[in-house]
Amino acid sequence: MSHRKIIHIDMDAFFASVEQRDHPEWQGKPIAVGGNKERGVVAAASYEARKYGVHSAMPSRRAAQLCPDLIFVKHRFDVYKEVSLQIRDIFYQFTDLVEPLSLDEAYLDVTENKYGYKSAINMAMKIKKQIKETTQLTASAGVSINKFLAKIASDLDKPDGLYVIMPDEVEQFVEELPVKKFYGVGKATLAKMERLNIHTGKDLKNLSKLELAQHFGKFGTYLYDVCRGMDHRTVKPHRERKSYSLERTFDQDLETRENVLNTLHVLCNKLSEGLQKRSIKGKTVNLKVRYADFTTMTRAKSLNGYFNDEDIIRNICDELIEEFLESGNGIRLLGVGLSNLYDNDSDPQLKLKF
Repeated sequence: MSHRKIIHIDMDAFFASVEQRDHPEWQGKPIAVGGNKERGVVAAASYEARKYGVHSAMPSRRAAQLCPDLIFVKHRFDVYKEVSLQIRDIFYQFTDLVEPLSLDEAYLDVTENKYGYKSAINMAMKIKKQIKETTQLTASAGVSINKFLAKIASDLDKPDGLYVIMPDEVEQFVEELPVKKFYGVGKATLAKMERLNIHTGKDLKNLSKLELAQHFGKFGTYLYDVCRGMDHRTVKPHRERKSYSLERTFDQDLETRENVLNTLHVLCNKLSEGLQKRSIKGKTVNLKVRYADFTTMTRAKSLNGYFNDEDIIRNICDELIEEFLESGNGIRLLGVGLSNLYDNDSDPQLKLKF
């Protein structure tokens, strides 16, 4: 029996981690995004603050009582959104089946993926690594055969974790899982389950679908499936794709002109193949270069007509890369993409949907 390969990515203390990244003086210190000592609500808390019991949606005054040294930080949602888009671009390098749940988490269906990789575990590792290299932030990943299991898994090894539930482990895992860990079980439902002496997935499994429906309504039908490790929900992408790109980070910096050009041409070839396979054309070639010191530069060039031809993409990239070759610095990342897209099978005025 073949199974789907689902990854759930959850950024670690996302808002707080962005603030600590951008303000080194706050690294290693308890911070809360949102509110102040007198009023407001905590939007996010760093792991240092969580040790004191501070968490999101907590009144700021209570958070200050729990952690007297708590640093309150004003939120910057425009920055969080920008970083979130960087992360999503990484997801789309692996699969078009991406379902964002919020700025800091998403499902990916990598059963069929752009690289032809067989191992979802290896893909999760590569995604986590690329997120760290691109944003200097950590993410936790859960990998399993459906959305329910993948989401639970991503929370079991935080921060910077990777937890995998293999197909042959599903039954035992769910039977032993406390019901409070089941996605969708809130305080009221949990209290009701405790009154019914339901504490684990195995306890749920002992009840019929009718009994679960009688106790929990429509949610009972969902519980009947997931306590058996079943979740038929698909990953539903819902975004308009405005660009298509590929990038590679290298274990060793590219030092010579020959290595840079050869690698760039390979990327151009793969990009063109992916574009043609999906009948995508665009007007603008985008080149991204990251040096060994993590300085990142981008350049772009547009033509009047739409194209996806490898020769055109490669010629433009050869022109754009010249500026970076003159610096003499080692290159740790190369990326090439096409933007201003349209779907060749539809109206040229429509943006392509993935």
